[in-house]
Amino acid sequence: MSDCLDPIEPKIERVIHMATRLIEALEADIAALERGKPAEMRTTHPEIQKLTAVYGRETAGLTPDAAAKAPAPLRASLLAVTKAFADVLARHARIVIRVRNASDGMIRAIAEEVDRRNAPSRTYARTPASATRAPGAMLFNSVV
Repeated sequence: MSDCLDPIEPKIERVIHMATRLIEALEADIAALERGKPAEMRTTHPEIQKLTAVYGRETAGLTPDAAAKAPAPLRASLLAVTKAFADVLARHARIVIRVRNASDGMIRAIAEEVDRRNAPSRTYARTPASATRAPGAMLFNSVV
């Protein structure tokens, strides 16, 4: 019976190790964003991106039934690291959204200022100023 448990234990240990490394990378990202230095984010490095892909494949192959067959301490460790990973991932998503919203706001403010400066001045002449408007200073992608 222990032979059928052997393959799952190393897999769970790998998942725990990968999740711990991803948590460290996400916490480093959060710290970099809070310092205002997005260039220092670790999740953009190819090594972390590869680790994320491998983690996704490993966790996809880890079924709840297989995890339930693991020893209790290993299962508890897996649950704890999974909860910690979800919490850090949620915090990371919140700060990335805040940074994105701030940068979008700055871009919109700059675009509105450019439009305001390029707007034709109103004259009191008999014929109105040209009705055509120049295209906006920037195009916005509301999806991203």
